[in-house]
Amino acid sequence: MTVLVDQNTRLLVQGIGTEGANHMRRSIAYGTNVVAAIHPRRGGEQQDGVPIFTTVDQAVRDTGANVSIIFVPAPGAADAILEAHAAGVPLIVCITEGIPVLDMVKVKATLRGTGTTLIGPNCPGVITPGTKTRVGIMPGDVFLPGNVGVVSRSGTLVYEVVAQLTGLGIGQSTCIGVGGDPIIGTRQIDAVRKLNEDPDTKAIVMVGEIGGSAEQEAAAYIKENVKKPVVAFIAGATAPEGRRMGHAGAIISGEDGKAENKKAALRAAGAYVSDSPAEIGTTMQRALKERGLA
Repeated sequence: MTVLVDQNTRLLVQGIGTEGANHMRRSIAYGTNVVAAIHPRRGGEQQDGVPIFTTVDQAVRDTGANVSIIFVPAPGAADAILEAHAAGVPLIVCITEGIPVLDMVKVKATLRGTGTTLIGPNCPGVITPGTKTRVGIMPGDVFLPGNVGVVSRSGTLVYEVVAQLTGLGIGQSTCIGVGGDPIIGTRQIDAVRKLNEDPDTKAIVMVGEIGGSAEQEAAAYIKENVKKPVVAFIAGATAPEGRRMGHAGAIISGEDGKAENKKAALRAAGAYVSDSPAEIGTTMQRALKERGLA
């Protein structure tokens, strides 16, 4: 069993510009089954052997695409998400950064209760190493198939965590970058729940950031439901209050947003909290040994 993407993924790329085309090639090279691309003025052409369509609806009907990745620029990205949803795509991964908040409010309202899963926006995507399926911008060469799931608000910290785990011989089941914007489709609690329910995931790394209360919500779920070892790290511990650090959602605007409060909630939930990003891998190594999983 895998989470979100696997060997049955049939990927379409919305926004086949320079970045979309580059990452489509990397996904194909990794082993992902890319079946379609979307460009409003290039319908009927091909890009690296992949057919280009003008609409998502036509692409889905002709190719059976069941996952979309969005590289559409910010002004049109929300419409691209809604187009994929209207075409019946069950999983949408939005890489685009800087989508207006009001646009995302409308997207969230439209998707609520429909069964469509949105990852992002402003995220690195999803990768399942064991099935060679890459839907995003993650560097595939640092991943190793295994049993540790990774959830992160930060894209670059996904790569750092995975590189540490791989260097220690600890493979990964599925890695999910949920995104750092204030309004995202899949929250940390949702991603942790998916990994907790996956029998092939034996342990979880959760990387959070200052700002909001997402980590506390995940901690409450972990405390009540997760028996697997969880290693957590909170980025931005030294950020001054009121200043945004990196992501749009990473701003301390209340007690819940502070790193120390997030860490306290996670420790109370039984998580192994790493105070340094350089020690996430060794913390997981220790957790696995203590739980008899190494």
